[in-house]
Amino acid sequence: MLKIENLHATVADKPILKGLTLEVAPGEVHAIMGPNGAGKSTLSNVLGGKPGYEVTGGSVEFLGQDLLELDPHERAASGLFLGFQYPVEIPGVSNVQFLREALNAQRKYRAEEPLSGGEFLKLAKEKAALLKMDMEMLKRQVNVGFSGGEKKRAEMVQMGILNPRFAVLDETDSGLDIDALRVVGEGINSIMRAPDKGALLITHYQRLLDVVKPDRVSVLADGRIVQTGGPELALRLEDEGYDAVMAEAAA
Repeated sequence: MLKIENLHATVADKPILKGLTLEVAPGEVHAIMGPNGAGKSTLSNVLGGKPGYEVTGGSVEFLGQDLLELDPHERAASGLFLGFQYPVEIPGVSNVQFLREALNAQRKYRAEEPLSGGEFLKLAKEKAALLKMDMEMLKRQVNVGFSGGEKKRAEMVQMGILNPRFAVLDETDSGLDIDALRVVGEGINSIMRAPDKGALLITHYQRLLDVVKPDRVSVLADGRIVQTGGPELALRLEDEGYDAVMAEAAA
């Protein structure tokens, strides 16, 4: 589903990704963990096509397409969703307005009929209920005045409405209390756990993985994947820290 080979990328001429190779199969949730500065957020931004991130080598294949040749809106319309570590505010634009425009733009790209206002509201209510979010929240401006947890729930509602084939979620657990963490984790499972979908879950902590339960876990350090294993690898990182696991990988 997603195949990254020998990916190199720079930010402001500074090398961040230094030969990263990773593959995520259909139906798989793959977690990436690693110390600060390892390149985790850079990876998510490169996959999303954020300006300022220059790919200097390697390839990324998504659903048989060369992902790096697509503009950001084409990546989204092809089924890629990027969840931000710090969701941005968009003053003057309501969540409902934003999400309907985004969904119908993607449907147009795929030569599908747009949803009517009534059809969209029905869908939005269904996905908001899944994340335990009141529809009144979706009538407010995008993320304006939202708490950290509300921003993350709203982003998961967005993911549910857009219904992507693949989600890259950059520290979705950041800023969540215990209850919100469980709601968001269960939302990820409900939306992305399917044989024809996949997800790359970037996190620092085991607590989200207790809910989502990834199929595989990789350690990213100094711009490369240095070790990959099952869910037990995340438990080792929680108990032993990164240094011990990376020392073993280097041996």
